[in-house]
Amino acid sequence: MLRSLSSLLRRRFEAAQLTLEFDATPQPRDAAELLARLRALGLKRIASCELTRNRNVMVSFRGHELRVHEGYLAAPEDVHRAIVGFIEGRTRAERGVARRRIVSYKVETPARGPARRERTRPEDEPLAAKLTDWHARYNAEHFGGALKPVPVRVSRRMKSRLGHYTAATKDGPAEIAISWRHLRRHGWTEALHTLLHEMVHQWQDETGIPIDHGARFRAKARDVGIEAAAKRAVARG
Repeated sequence: MLRSLSSLLRRRFEAAQLTLEFDATPQPRDAAELLARLRALGLKRIASCELTRNRNVMVSFRGHELRVHEGYLAAPEDVHRAIVGFIEGRTRAERGVARRRIVSYKVETPARGPARRERTRPEDEPLAAKLTDWHARYNAEHFGGALKPVPVRVSRRMKSRLGHYTAATKDGPAEIAISWRHLRRHGWTEALHTLLHEMVHQWQDETGIPIDHGARFRAKARDVGIEAAAKRAVARG
């Protein structure tokens, strides 16, 4: 009697498992599958989708092109609906609700070894020290001294970017990098503008605001007196 009851329960449990497996919506495995799912949920204006590993800007679009962090492949349907709402929303309120759901989703990414950060070359150390001094000065002038001191290094690897802010991780502290090529081509004044731009990103990070170039970035950029844009035209120094 006990054996037949156990067998019956096992068969019912296995049947329930099969039902759950067949009912579950398959997760997209690549950009094309994700785009197809988003279109099934109402996406219309996007023609192409690219997966990224940029943890600063998780979802972005321009024209007919969509960029999505690869971690959203495994997101539940309501998050995918939020991505559609963020793109197709007719009002600022609709897009705001969608955006909050998107950023609330905790992206899980495969564990990778700690990235090796570039070091400032010995001959560039005086420039890095001078930039670090200006960081302290700008912190006092524009942020009330609220920002944490961070190292500012000079990067010889950067070719297309002028500067970059890296948030702290378990593998290393926060830092700001300024392109050596930028310093050489555009001069000290433009480099200081870039430093202040990256300090606004530092302010976003330390106050719990997503690191992006959205409305709050633009407002803070105007407040500290720099161009409120992700990219800018610079003249040679």
